[in-house]
Amino acid sequence: MRPAAELLRPLRLAATAAILAVGASAAWAQFTMVPVPMQSNAVPSEAETPVDYRRDAAKHVYASFPMRIYRGKMPPLLYGVAIVEVEVDAEGKVIDVRLRRQPAAPEVGPWVLAMVRRAAPFPVPVKLGEKVVFSEIWLVDKGGNFQLDTLTEGQR
Repeated sequence: MRPAAELLRPLRLAATAAILAVGASAAWAQFTMVPVPMQSNAVPSEAETPVDYRRDAAKHVYASFPMRIYRGKMPPLLYGVAIVEVEVDAEGKVIDVRLRRQPAAPEVGPWVLAMVRRAAPFPVPVKLGEKVVFSEIWLVDKGGNFQLDTLTEGQR
């Protein structure tokens, strides 16, 4: 007959795995839904360069998702950092959005791309011709709140 401790070992391993899975899924759950944007109509951008337009676009994203903006300095360890490249047409519609740097947490990348798409239309790039392409760094915490590098308050 086997000792009781040996019989319970598989149960302990399964319980440990379940606890770890619940912890991981709690963070993952924050990124399964993209909130509805709260924006009104985007104001035209008077930016003369893509770098200037990036600031207007960041303000637009903040206005679209005020409930998801991380207030204050970001924590020292971020859950995800994504570099996104966005292409916007002359009417402010998103033509293309892609990850230039995939975040370490795989669920963050698709969530960021969906947030950008849902924030459209972006400010009309009045002085930039038919389209504008810009990059933005998304700094994301485990709770699903974020700051954009353009408007960040820094990190602790």
